[in-house]
Amino acid sequence: MSQAKQQDQPQSQRATMMDKHVGQRIRERRLAMGLSQQQLAHIIGITYQQAHKYERGLNRISAGRLFSVAQVLAVDLAWFFEGISEQGGAQELAPRQRMCLELVRNFALIKDEKQQEAVATMARSLAGS
Repeated sequence: MSQAKQQDQPQSQRATMMDKHVGQRIRERRLAMGLSQQQLAHIIGITYQQAHKYERGLNRISAGRLFSVAQVLAVDLAWFFEGISEQGGAQELAPRQRMCLELVRNFALIKDEKQQEAVATMARSLAGS
């Protein structure tokens, strides 16, 4: 988006783009840790619906709540804002990034350590070929 168009946008619309980016980052990290929306919501003391709205960027997350989410997800607050362009827009996840997130989420769902090790060994083997 050009600088001129950025300045023409109302502040609330620019904030919404930021809210969507932060929500995407929350979802990305939550999936990487193998947590469901319900689990994250329970840990930070909100409803599942509220967590869903945060991740979709439909509701703005307060600074205090974002701090709590950062602690649960074991990241710095700045992590949520990485990847925001100078114009304030979020960059879309590439299909490869989505695939990687799905792989991490599914790996975390494997309960058997031996099966996890087998998958890790297979991935190392494929990466080396």
